[in-house]
Amino acid sequence: MYRHFFKRFIDYTASLLRLLILSPFLLILSLLVVWKLGWPVFFTQERPGLHGKPFRMIKFRTMTNAWDAQGRLLPNEQRQTGFGSFLRSASLDELPELINVLKGDKSLLGPRPLLMQYLPLYNDFQRRRHEVKPGITGWAQVNGRNALNWEQKFEHDVWYVDNQSLWLNISILWKTLMKVFRREGINAADGG
Repeated sequence: MYRHFFKRFIDYTASLLRLLILSPFLLILSLLVVWKLGWPVFFTQERPGLHGKPFRMIKFRTMTNAWDAQGRLLPNEQRQTGFGSFLRSASLDELPELINVLKGDKSLLGPRPLLMQYLPLYNDFQRRRHEVKPGITGWAQVNGRNALNWEQKFEHDVWYVDNQSLWLNISILWKTLMKVFRREGINAADGG
């Protein structure tokens, strides 16, 4: 109980301070998103949180809303722009997730939340990733990110659930900063 309270206190304080410090930068990014990609600024999607409970994850949008002649949204590849690709490669699209952390939907650290439709597909071991709040970054992200296959990601996620500690969290934060700075692990070797 104490560990969860302490982690929530750190999540709340750190996300609030980051949002305040980054607010001018976030405003500039928001204006650039509107200018380069259109409205709305944010992309939201329902994701599973603690114990699989749904929440709305917030990110900067990285694609246009381009439609074909029949009024259907174009495929992702055709709606992606250089600016959107830059936001993703620099992980800037994830900065609004600090709002989710502030609200208590997410933690700074934990397994990355996947799509809701995957919930029924998890086995008992994989389902354990939902025993903690999902995070902006986690053990799987600093140990391979998109280069890992699904089984490896789940193993890392559950390992984090069983071994989380202050020192592990500090290590993950440091490794995350280094990976973002170096832009490592953004895409898998097959381009995924």
